[in-house]
Amino acid sequence: MKKPDRLLAEKLLQISAIKLQPESPFVWGTGWNSPIYIENPRLLSYPDIRNLIKIEMAKEIIEHFSDVDAIASVSTGAIPMGAIVADALGVPFLFVRSTPKDHGLENLIEGNLTIGQKVIVIEDLISTGQSSLKAAEAIRAAGAEVVGMVAMFTYGFPVAEKAFKEAGIKLMTL
Repeated sequence: MKKPDRLLAEKLLQISAIKLQPESPFVWGTGWNSPIYIENPRLLSYPDIRNLIKIEMAKEIIEHFSDVDAIASVSTGAIPMGAIVADALGVPFLFVRSTPKDHGLENLIEGNLTIGQKVIVIEDLISTGQSSLKAAEAIRAAGAEVVGMVAMFTYGFPVAEKAFKEAGIKLMTL
């Protein structure tokens, strides 16, 4: 049987979610230029891939973290993954916006987060870790504890590894 990382990579290739453009690099949300881009929203159209991610992320959480009270996702790419993982684990779900809404309640965190809750943050991918760690900071500022983060994958950049270490957040990836 194939390992989850290999299986996920194969499935992403099969649905053409991995894009390569060495001659005309993509611009990531970080502002970095890259010849590779992973089109994560595409995988939402494939129930078998969604289920693989849900099951494997839930396994990582059960295996590496205890006493999880809630799942939070980083807006917007990881929201669907976080919601299905929270459902699989039977815990509340919330998400963190990159900036507060400019209308209504002007929330930065959407959902019911309570002081002292132990939260796992779900992310789709980690490049520099900036948006992920910003979400973790918001959760901590609201009085909850970020016990770890689970992502579909990381590029393994040293800047991200250093940032997670400095933030004291254990990162697990598929």
